[in-house]
Amino acid sequence: MRPSIALALLALSLPAFAQQEVRIGSVFPVSGPSAHLGKDTENGARLAIEDLNASGFSVRGQKIKWVLLAEDDGGEPKQGTAAAQKLVDAKVAGVIGHLNSGTTLPASKIYHAAGIPQITPSATAPTYTRQGFNTSFRLVVNDNKVGSILGRYAAQTMKAKCVAIIDDRTAFGQGLADEFAKGWKAAGGGEIVSRQFTNDKASDFSAILTQIRAKQPDLIFFGGMDAVGGPMIKQMRALGLRLPFMGGDGLCSEKLPHLAADGLADDQVICAVAGGVTGAQEDGMNRFVARYEKRYGIPLQTYAPYSYDGVMLLANAMQKAGSTDPAVYLKELARIKYTGVTGQISFDAYGDLNDGAMTLYTYRKGKLTKLSVVR
Repeated sequence: MRPSIALALLALSLPAFAQQEVRIGSVFPVSGPSAHLGKDTENGARLAIEDLNASGFSVRGQKIKWVLLAEDDGGEPKQGTAAAQKLVDAKVAGVIGHLNSGTTLPASKIYHAAGIPQITPSATAPTYTRQGFNTSFRLVVNDNKVGSILGRYAAQTMKAKCVAIIDDRTAFGQGLADEFAKGWKAAGGGEIVSRQFTNDKASDFSAILTQIRAKQPDLIFFGGMDAVGGPMIKQMRALGLRLPFMGGDGLCSEKLPHLAADGLADDQVICAVAGGVTGAQEDGMNRFVARYEKRYGIPLQTYAPYSYDGVMLLANAMQKAGSTDPAVYLKELARIKYTGVTGQISFDAYGDLNDGAMTLYTYRKGKLTKLSVVR
């Protein structure tokens, strides 16, 4: 056999030098009322995949071809579990998702059974990381902290004496409203004059708001997303309810002014994103936002930087472990220390973010405006 032929055959017999494909799952609601938030978060994961492929990122000397398998959970638990099983069947090495607590919780059981790490960039229900699943991780602070800080802010900074609370009866919305109520009371807040609920697809709030108007609260707290919160703010104005309106990260989106239309007044809304950066890290976040908006041609909503960091965490844990096998790299993910777009990232024993921050925002002239970062 000629030497050139022998060398060619030898090269073909060495698959270790071939490019390895690694699939990362992404599950967000890219349909339904939260589609704008879901697509934003998916875009963040996709940008990370593009960056990894462009960088020639390798694991144990082997170049990886990164592939994003994106699924739509529609914000519905049943659709979310179907999407989760589909990704498990596709043998993804890790998952970034879901957006909502109501889809994240049931899906987490499927990923845990398959031994696949799951990083949510946005779900805040405390229960998610208290199920005893070593596969569950979160990049934002949970509702216990969000509710506590917002309750304290309402009582001590805004000096509200009595409040009304509305929630959308989702795992996220009701859980956040409950934690706000606890935080309000713990901070020395006064009376909760009304506790109302709606649903995450409602569009008429006249009965709820009329009842609240009669109670004359100083502030309304809403546990839910912008797709409901925006029209609610619009209807508040129509009923003459010119009150501060507070909520969690579901309200903090670039789309809220459009949804609230002429109902939104400057400094009326106080909302919180369960994450935050300061100083030099803020410069890095601003650069990311500019790059995102150049790449996609649309404003960044809220969660894209967190899903971007989630993909990068998976990749770096694989590199540290020298393996893309979830059973091998999971331990490295649990003890990782990583500086991302969203700041310093490490996890506690439950998979929650260590020393997580929260950013308070309002709206001025229809633009999301940062107030402060709190811990």
